[in-house]
Amino acid sequence: MALHATDTLTAAPTSEVEAISLSASAETFEFPEAEQDPQTVYRAIHDQLILDGNSQQNLATFCTTWIEPEIERLMIESADKNMIDKDEYPQTAAIEERCVHMLADLWNSPEAATTIGCSTTGSSEAAMLGGLALKWNWRKRQHSRGKSTTSPNLITGPVQVCWHKFCRYFDVEIREVPMEGDRLLLTPEEVLKRCDENTIGVVVTLGVTFTLEFEPVHEISLALDRLAVETGLYIPIHVDGASGAFLAPFLQPDLLWDFRLPRVKSINASGHKFGLAPLGVGWALWREKHDLPEELIFDVNYLGGNMPTFALNFSRPGGEIICQYYNFLRLGKEGYREIQTECAALGKYLAGEIAQFGPFRIIYDGDGGIPGLCWELKDPADSPFTLYDYADRLRERGWLVPAYSMPAAREDLVIQRILIRHGFSREMADTLLAEMKSVLADLTQNPPSPLELAGVGTSQHDHSGR
Repeated sequence: MALHATDTLTAAPTSEVEAISLSASAETFEFPEAEQDPQTVYRAIHDQLILDGNSQQNLATFCTTWIEPEIERLMIESADKNMIDKDEYPQTAAIEERCVHMLADLWNSPEAATTIGCSTTGSSEAAMLGGLALKWNWRKRQHSRGKSTTSPNLITGPVQVCWHKFCRYFDVEIREVPMEGDRLLLTPEEVLKRCDENTIGVVVTLGVTFTLEFEPVHEISLALDRLAVETGLYIPIHVDGASGAFLAPFLQPDLLWDFRLPRVKSINASGHKFGLAPLGVGWALWREKHDLPEELIFDVNYLGGNMPTFALNFSRPGGEIICQYYNFLRLGKEGYREIQTECAALGKYLAGEIAQFGPFRIIYDGDGGIPGLCWELKDPADSPFTLYDYADRLRERGWLVPAYSMPAAREDLVIQRILIRHGFSREMADTLLAEMKSVLADLTQNPPSPLELAGVGTSQHDHSGR
């Protein structure tokens, strides 16, 4: 008998044999032949998901792990809404548009009420849309001067993998400034060394994945202003604000990083990170309408009405956008400021406490960037354990505190990082500190074997996340 939307999940397994059968088949990769009881299937999957662990103890992820009950209800009510079908779901489309203009206002666009932007499935897609606009605008400038358009390049600091994907997928040379010594961020001097007439733009990251620090958008903008006067080269900025675009307006309102700088032409952000929305929503915005080339906007009419679209994806859920709008209305600037301030304070608190442990040197103490902290071993050569060992032992106790090596040119530097998100409390921080002290004492008294220190049997993989 076919299942219908009106069926309820009330039936218990008809027999112990049925439950055993489902449990066995759930471990295979074959498409099942027969129907199963809905409650039995639900219970089997529910029980498997329990093994994923407690997301509140995942201090590696930048993404939202706590939401209000009202958001859960809105997600359920919006489960059938297709974001691309703006003719069928006009209110959902209107909510997306409101969010765009609210963000344009938050990020100080001179055309906040009329500028252009869109939601995406995440910040990575939004970053690629920003990169495509840079490339198309550069190509127009080159054509107008009779110049070649065969060798575009993009200047970045230590960026998240989405920018490497963009450059490979869309045939752009990435000029990623390597970390060197104590310089772990993009600087104006390093940008200017790499600029030429084929540079489509500079990506400045407001919250570097590896260290959580903000790169100096204003200083880089000023340097490019001087370059334009001296050489005539016009090079725009795209701000990767995956996390920082939802932090700086509330934690550092006077920081110049956004559309107040005319050279900043586009910004991407993750709604599902410090925007506090459920997973699956990002945002791409342009300073003014003309900053997004019309050639990149498509008009489709086969969903019941004519509508413009600019995205790498087509059909996608609308619930996350609706819940983003809920957060904007529910919290306002005051609520966001309170939440982000509390998270930042917890990061600074943990940095101060962990600095007193002894073997660690704090690289970022939670001040001026993303709420959180990161550290290295003061003397890794003489340490009886590695940060990978420390991360593994913490994971055994349920805490995911990632250890990872830095990008090329500083691969010798291994750091450990904690991110503080909404829902992480002072009580949880104190519990974590107690666990960290306990693990540190155990590793000091019972250091790993030489084979473990050499990397055998340890989980030395990158949990840097984004």
